[in-house]
Amino acid sequence: MGKNNNNIYPIFDRMLTRADKEELLQQHSIMIWFTGLSGSGKSTIAISLERELQKRGLLCRILDGDNIRSGINNNLGFTDADRVENIRRISEIGKLFIDTGIITIAAFISPNKDIREMASNIIGKENFLEIFISTPIEECERRDVKGLYAKARKGEIKNFTGISSPFEAPENPALSLDTSILTVEESVNKLLELILPIVTLKKE
Repeated sequence: MGKNNNNIYPIFDRMLTRADKEELLQQHSIMIWFTGLSGSGKSTIAISLERELQKRGLLCRILDGDNIRSGINNNLGFTDADRVENIRRISEIGKLFIDTGIITIAAFISPNKDIREMASNIIGKENFLEIFISTPIEECERRDVKGLYAKARKGEIKNFTGISSPFEAPENPALSLDTSILTVEESVNKLLELILPIVTLKKE
């Protein structure tokens, strides 16, 4: 057969890039990574932030324990090794969303500096906003939304962050929010001030 076979379609030499996807969506993608104790308000703020960004025509995806540990990470427990693997997988998933132009919001305890550094390195530091939900443990335990602190105090849950496992606060987060002082609306407004200038696609 000759080289000029009319039945062969030309193959473009590259896949569409992140920039192509961002142009389509008219937004810049970024990882907004919430860290903080159980019950600090991570998921509540993440959900409210997603709604506010969507109102502004911005496409987001929330990754949190409920939708990750029940699916792709359902074989992982809460040992140190499993926590690292949990965050590693989440980071790789997040990177795929960011490469697709989607603003990604992760809400995980991610209790130590090394684990968050790993996430930042996988996703790319230039794409990674670390948000510390700094609500004190006393307030988190008072709320005890899922009854986990009570179980941890009784020894029914091992390796529980803040009780039997340490939490290392971020040293230089992009933003720190204490939900014992700030309302959800106030917290989200502070986030919008930080995020909107980053994710808004500038017109040429």
